Amino acid sequence: MKNSTFENRRQLETLDSQSLVDHQLDRLNQLLAAILPHNRFYAEKFSDLALPLTSLDELANLPFTFKEELVAGKHEGDLAANLTWPLERYSRFHRTSGTHGRPMVVLDTPDDWEWWLHNWQFVLDAAELTPADRVLMAFSFGPFIGFWSAFDAVAARGCLTVPTGGMSSVARLDLLRNLHATALFCTPSYALHLAETAREQHIDPASLGVKKIVVAGEPGGSVPARRERIETAWNAKLIDHAGASEIGAWGYSDPQRQGLYINESEFLAEFRSLASGDLAGEGELSELVLTTLGRLGSPVIRYRTGDLVRPTWNGSGDCNFVLLEGGVLGRVDDMLVVRGVNIFPASIEQILLSFPEVVEYRLTAFTEHEMDCLRVEVEDRLQQPQRVAQELQLRLGLRIEVADAPLGSLPRFEGKGRRFIDQRSKL
Repeated sequence: MKNSTFENRRQLETLDSQSLVDHQLDRLNQLLAAILPHNRFYAEKFSDLALPLTSLDELANLPFTFKEELVAGKHEGDLAANLTWPLERYSRFHRTSGTHGRPMVVLDTPDDWEWWLHNWQFVLDAAELTPADRVLMAFSFGPFIGFWSAFDAVAARGCLTVPTGGMSSVARLDLLRNLHATALFCTPSYALHLAETAREQHIDPASLGVKKIVVAGEPGGSVPARRERIETAWNAKLIDHAGASEIGAWGYSDPQRQGLYINESEFLAEFRSLASGDLAGEGELSELVLTTLGRLGSPVIRYRTGDLVRPTWNGSGDCNFVLLEGGVLGRVDDMLVVRGVNIFPASIEQILLSFPEVVEYRLTAFTEHEMDCLRVEVEDRLQQPQRVAQELQLRLGLRIEVADAPLGSLPRFEGKGRRFIDQRSKL
């Protein structure tokens, strides 16, 4: 994996279906043979497992892995429960963001870290990043793994890679301009916030010369309205990708940017129908279940990600990996049922951002008379929230309260945006 090349990656993307299955089965058997003698967590979960597996269909007989199991581990210091080796084998310490629960410490060996960087190269291929690019990393560089893996992967590609942890937005804009940076890495929320800050400083963000913006951390990169707003503000191409601290960098944008490819050379993907709980079909709303094939020190097998997706198998020849139409659509836990209608925050965001005058928004879910309810606040330059409410009713078939918020009053985000406040569990 250390010698991964563009040609190697293209060869993996274009494997025919049977060759891909053979590759995955071989990798899965190698993983299980390596970890089960040492990984107490999976040795206990798979105590009756006979190796080698003869078919990927046998994977469905294994139990799922849930994040709650990993967090409630027997290791001290909030270490994830699925560590394979003694602690002295690990060299990288990171922690989950805690957006959907208690933060969890994940560790990687040097070999695991090389695997992370290998997977990132698929993302950077999609962004057409070359050593000629100057890349500004607009991250705080705390213990969250995505910042560090992106930095090391871009540096390994030969790009001039600039950390900006601890810098203000104004300072980052100044560095962007003086460095003549051509690429920006950040969350979708921060790309918009940085553009807003530029305008406040009487700077046109489109004049700064950024041509590529690589985003992750929230679904916004594959939401057409948010992507269009970012690209228009910066006059740049936006490339989405997906990953998680406990899983790896598993998804990257397709050339037409209709969604995200899953890197099936390094991840086994399953899709659990949201309607039936069974195996999902083409285009069906489902929960993504992933198995890592190359992270021996901290493996996850049949991991319930909680991400909502719609899988499509088009086998275009350019890339035969499964495509998630629209990318990550939201979280299973974020679904609301308002007067019998299923609603996801990303669907509402798409409508809100169709109004160019809406600068920022916040959604609050709450319970009233044992039913899900939703309140929407918008920073609207026109201060006409009723027109937004009418559009929501037209497109969703629901009457939803929309309130005007003063400009600049709602939070801005450098990391993952937290525009959806779920108060249902508190009531």
